[in-house]
Parts: sequence; C-alpha cells; structure tokens
Amino acid sequence: MFKKEYLHPNEGFSQVVITETGETKTLHISGQIGEGNDLETQTIATFKKLEKLLKECNSSFKDVVKMNTYIVNFNPETDLPIFRKVRKDFLGTENYPASTLVGVTVLGNRNWLIEIEATAVIDKKAN
Repeated sequence: MFKKEYLHPNEGFSQVVITETGETKTLHISGQIGEGNDLETQTIATFKKLEKLLKECNSSFKDVVKMNTYIVNFNPETDLPIFRKVRKDFLGTENYPASTLVGVTVLGNRNWLIEIEATAVIDKKAN
C-alpha cells in the first residue's frame, strides 16, 4: 500500500511530502531558508527550520539520508567552514547523510544566502 500526505501546503508546493510504503515513511522536505544578515546566521536559522519540520514528523536529523544545499556566491575558503561548523552543531560528527553542495548566483529571493532540502527515511516500527 502506498500513501502520500502533504504537510504545510503553500502556493505551488508543500513544505513536506510524506510517502509511506510498507514499514517505511519517507519525508521529502522542500528547500528551507533562514533570515539574517550573514551566511552563518541564515545557516543556523535554516537548520532550525529543518529540525522543526523533522520533529513535527516524529523524526530527527538521524533519519536524514540526503541533503542538497545551495549557497549564493559560494566561496569554498570562507563559506565551507561556516557551513560545516553549523551542520556539525546540528548533525553531530558521524553518520552524515549523502550530501550535495552547489554554489548558485541567486535563490528565489535576493536576500536568501542559503537553501537546504532534505530527505529522511523512517522505520515506522521504530516510532
């Protein structure tokens, strides 16, 4: 049996689409952004939003299997250490999800410096 649920639908997308098959629930989390004047502040806020959505779905970062990150005007020397520090604060130091980081020129709003989308897989028997 296959089930699909939409969490926090907006105009044109949902914040989370939850799919269930058998004993597995998969969370497809739309790109989250944060507010603030610099990359570190926005990255912290973005991870907090992801964490809130995961908790709302009875999940956590330990269930995340894939993350895609987009950073505006990405500079590996300055931006990567900031991103890695914040990610470590939220995800710990081991068992990181598969991950992609892409530098982009602009996101959906010119004030956004980072956007992160995630996929989490949950064993329904464990919850």
